[in-house]
Amino acid sequence: MATVSSFESLRFPSKSDLRQFGELFEPLYMASSEEARRQAVAALSRCPQIPEETALFIARQPIAIAAIFLMGAKTLTDATLKQILRIAGPEHARAVGRRDDLSPAIIEALVGTHQDHASRRTGEDRDAALREAARLDREEKMRDELRALVRAATPAVETPIRLFPATEMHQSLFVRFARTGDIGMIAVTLADALSSSQWLSERILLDVSGRQLAETLLALRVPEADSLYVLSTIYPHLADGGAETLLAALDAAEAVRRIESWQRADSYTNGDSLPAAANADDRAGSMADDMQAKGLDNHGKSSQTRRQRAAV
Repeated sequence: MATVSSFESLRFPSKSDLRQFGELFEPLYMASSEEARRQAVAALSRCPQIPEETALFIARQPIAIAAIFLMGAKTLTDATLKQILRIAGPEHARAVGRRDDLSPAIIEALVGTHQDHASRRTGEDRDAALREAARLDREEKMRDELRALVRAATPAVETPIRLFPATEMHQSLFVRFARTGDIGMIAVTLADALSSSQWLSERILLDVSGRQLAETLLALRVPEADSLYVLSTIYPHLADGGAETLLAALDAAEAVRRIESWQRADSYTNGDSLPAAANADDRAGSMADDMQAKGLDNHGKSSQTRRQRAAV
């Protein structure tokens, strides 16, 4: 959901954003729970643009998950819908038939699909399919009623997500790990500064444009000199003035709102149950020892740290 929320927040996703999301979505979907899959597909059905391969992947999922996407996704073109009808079963075709913006070409394709399915089924098969469709409709209505009950029972006021500025220790560690090229430990430090899962921090670093990390550093109030050094070191294309231009184009208040939305999505999706990332076992556990060996106190104010920051 953090990945989907991040993609959903992009008003005009670039080709790079679409390609990157298409590569990330399928493995994350397969590793998610059934309810998380439903929520992700429901969120994507509201997006004005998603990768075509992602749309076809969702269309091949069980009808209980794919139905809301097939019925309401505005991103589905006639060409994509025709391709879906060629590979989909009758339940998926019925979901497509419930769209309120069907073109004559799609209506004709639906008629052909229905006739093709009917020609291959006996009367008993059709009855069984109708019973299954009715069962799925009842289940979906029950889920809607349960969600309504849960929303009614949820307190109106919830503890808001708050983004706190990065501590001096976090700032020092960002610079230190950028200098050594240790991206894994930057992800660990960033997750700690955001009070989030490491999956969110890694997703931020995966944005090869550097914009998401720039927004995060700005929202965390990392000093500009440190931010410029970290950005130009991690993303070489931002050297020679690129990092300065990127930071100058960002609005601090908007950056805070965006990062807090990512935190909410990450907290809602992962909570405290997300397993540690691959680099957490061998690195995160030794962070305290490593910091102690370098002479950092609890506030990151050791003379060595000050010398390191001055060197930047």
